[in-house]
Amino acid sequence: MADLSLAGNRRRTTPRLSLNWLGVVPYFGFTLLFLILPIFYLLNGAFLNAEGQYTLENIVALTRADIWPSYWLSIRLSFASALIGGLMGCLLAWALQLGGLPGWVKRAFLTFSGVASNFAGVPLAFAFIATLGRLGLVTLILRDTFGLNIYAAGFNLFSFWGLAVTYLYFQLPLMTLMMMPAMEGLRKEWREAASSLGASGAQYWRMVALPVLAPSALGCFLLLFANAFATLATVYALTSANFPVVPIVLFQQIRGNVLYNPHLGYALALGMVIIMAFSNTLYFILRTRAERWRK
Repeated sequence: MADLSLAGNRRRTTPRLSLNWLGVVPYFGFTLLFLILPIFYLLNGAFLNAEGQYTLENIVALTRADIWPSYWLSIRLSFASALIGGLMGCLLAWALQLGGLPGWVKRAFLTFSGVASNFAGVPLAFAFIATLGRLGLVTLILRDTFGLNIYAAGFNLFSFWGLAVTYLYFQLPLMTLMMMPAMEGLRKEWREAASSLGASGAQYWRMVALPVLAPSALGCFLLLFANAFATLATVYALTSANFPVVPIVLFQQIRGNVLYNPHLGYALALGMVIIMAFSNTLYFILRTRAERWRK
């Protein structure tokens, strides 16, 4: 009887594999196939030459005069679009959440933001060419109706600031969507407590609201930076690969007929991965801090 009791106890204490893990198997499989393995593939390819020998020449080549300016150009373009889109998105999120606008206006803006934040690539490039190109609708209206020739004034859709304006189409609504939860987290009790202590509206924003919103705003800015840094299709369709940001240079090395050097392309991609990983790591750190405030 004692032996049977011990056997029953062993059966009861034997751990069972939970079937709850089956739900996350596709996620881990997708992450392994399309994130982890490609990174290791890039890491290995960046240190190989055409003969399959390990070398540092691809990494050293990133400092060439025709390569490293592409990183600096991408960083400047991403920073400019993220900064402008971040500031305008914060103001729009404040107006929608705290500005006392009618509910239907808020719903309409959020619906549009959800669509616009995912609108990029060839359709976006064509839309801006048809709108702000040399013969675009808005360009002709400004010229023929108001006598303002924006191209004669120095604007060019196919330039640095033209691309920055194009990026704003998806950067601004994305910032608005991401800042809405942070704006909702500003409690009325904080404003009432500040007012009861004699603080003005400006003092409340400077000493209470802005410090609370700062981690979320900075984190969203970093996410916008990473979003713009990795953009390829919009730049390619708008400038026909004549604007040498990093994704364009990488594309030319991987698929080009003249500049074909896939291992240099892997090194370029590895540099992008490092910059994106650094940006996203800072974003997660700031998001964690912002969530502590909301709790």
